[in-house]
Amino acid sequence: MLKQQLNQKLLQKLSPQQIQLMKLIQLPTLAFEQKIKEELESNPALEEGKEESENDSEDLEFDNQENEREEERIEAEDINVDEYLSDDEIPDYRLQANNYSPDDEESKVPITGGKSFHEFLLEQLGTYPLDEQGRQIAEYLVGNIDDDGYIRRELSAIVDDLAFTQNIFVEEEQLERYLKLIQALEPAGVGARNLRECLIIQLRQEESSYHQRLALEILQDFFDEFTKKHYEKLIQRLELDEEDLRLAILEITRLNPKPGNSTSNSNREVQVVVPDFTLRIVEGELELTLNSRNAPELNVSREYREMLETYRQGQKENKAQKEAALFVKQKLDGAKWFIEAIKQRQQTLMLTMGAIMEYQKEYFETGDELKLRPMILKDIADEIGMDISTVSRVASNKYVSTPYGTFLIKEFFSESMKNDAGEDVSTREIKKILEVSVSEEDKRKPLTDDKLAQLLKDKGYPIARRTVAKYREQLDIPVARLRKQL
Repeated sequence: MLKQQLNQKLLQKLSPQQIQLMKLIQLPTLAFEQKIKEELESNPALEEGKEESENDSEDLEFDNQENEREEERIEAEDINVDEYLSDDEIPDYRLQANNYSPDDEESKVPITGGKSFHEFLLEQLGTYPLDEQGRQIAEYLVGNIDDDGYIRRELSAIVDDLAFTQNIFVEEEQLERYLKLIQALEPAGVGARNLRECLIIQLRQEESSYHQRLALEILQDFFDEFTKKHYEKLIQRLELDEEDLRLAILEITRLNPKPGNSTSNSNREVQVVVPDFTLRIVEGELELTLNSRNAPELNVSREYREMLETYRQGQKENKAQKEAALFVKQKLDGAKWFIEAIKQRQQTLMLTMGAIMEYQKEYFETGDELKLRPMILKDIADEIGMDISTVSRVASNKYVSTPYGTFLIKEFFSESMKNDAGEDVSTREIKKILEVSVSEEDKRKPLTDDKLAQLLKDKGYPIARRTVAKYREQLDIPVARLRKQL
């Protein structure tokens, strides 16, 4: 049986403006610029540039009391703000091109010239006298070479692919002969299936000196001992002195482990870092500025505001006028909210980064990583009176330019440990000491984790060996045996 019930619930929801602000705060500079461009295209009530007059800022506020006196007031509930905030919304006019003229200037990304890595290999392959099927097989092998210059697939899998996709039936031994042909191309080492084969190919293509022949023997017969740096075993098995082994290893280390990178025409992605903040030292004082690209000049269209007043006057008599007024008001409110969100974003970014600057003032004044204080998100959140999630959004994917380089803001956050004096020190400070200690060690007798732990303890940092090993791995420092040099 159906029953009607009246329930009272207390719910906490974020307003559309808060959602929009959170989205903008976490965007880095380049993504933020793209968001502004999208907003300018999707909302015609939003314009770039300064206000035309000082009184224009007063026109941005709509008089609620005057709206209430209207007999048919436009209700805020009629505006679907979710549609406005949707990142998937693409206006129809962005999918069409009207009034296009052949004389219009086309803005296209220029195509870089030169040959790609694979085109360079195929050009060399064209100089070999191959029949039609042999050329197809060789070109298919070239197509399986990755950007580093390796063929990392099993030959049996390539044999199956040739049969199913190219209708070419070939034995694995025959495919091996074509692979040898590919491995004779430039750069030396291309087409190898692993690092060992790559280095061997490069040594075989050079004029053989004694130490090159010795290096080739090491790679062919003692590669495992070489990679694990068991130099004593190599000296005993090859019956040679330490100097000859050192020169042979020198021949190996000068080889290129990634031959695909040696071609200047290979396409590589370059990551562009645009700092969100600039921190300078001016007359002994720290000065923090926000990247101007994070502070665009936007305003609400005067034409749309005048249009709204016109539609309001005629909406009592015409239903179409009322719908038009509703649309215009939605766009005006959206533009007003977006401008306000940008201002709040700027304030939040500067407030948060300013607190980080003051917290790490000693480091920013000297550039000495040993001066970094232990700092977590909660420390800054308590300092500025905001939530931890807001600080996390500010620090996420944002960079600051300092006199000592450009750094990711999150790098300044670290946990704390206590030294012998009971003082809290940053784990970054300990890692820096560990890094310096490894760089200054005797490479013939590198420091083990136990010795590094004892060294840190002598300097006043009582840390367990397993913690040293964890920090060493985070710094991408190999174990002592792999750091050994002759």
